Amino acid sequence: MRMRLKIFEATENDLDLVNIRLSRVFGLECLVFHCESFYSVAHAAMEAITEGVNNINISDSYKKNRIQVSNTKKPLFFYVNLAKRYMQQHNEVELSALGMAIATVVTVAEILKNNGLAIEKKITTSTVDIKDDSRGRPVQKAKIEIVLGKTANFDELMAAAAAEDGENGDIEEHTA
Repeated sequence: MRMRLKIFEATENDLDLVNIRLSRVFGLECLVFHCESFYSVAHAAMEAITEGVNNINISDSYKKNRIQVSNTKKPLFFYVNLAKRYMQQHNEVELSALGMAIATVVTVAEILKNNGLAIEKKITTSTVDIKDDSRGRPVQKAKIEIVLGKTANFDELMAAAAAEDGENGDIEEHTA
């Protein structure tokens, strides 16, 4: 989405009188403002932009159940446990990785499947262009996205694991 700001009328004698036209700001129809000063013009434009931003639906670009996996930042079982938590909350999880981290995503998915916690719903592979500053040109990287869903006995297995951890003393008790 792009905002076009056009100043189409101003005289040398009266610089305070400026007519601007905002054409389709974030889906809003054309607006015409007759403002007494440039401050008013800027203020009116910012209000229109703010209204447009507030009306944008960003649910498609940001998924609450997506885990972007790195092969260097976190240990493997951090991602396994995070995926379990996301499946508890959202019934499915999307694991995503680029390049060398693809092996980590596949390993996480296989651990969850082999433990009977997840089933594969969708696997997508592609290549993406990543800007490489050292080479000065874009570099293509492999990308994978794996969507996993809960198995029918996911909740039972998680409850049994939690009970087992409690018996073994793995759960820390916090006292106030």
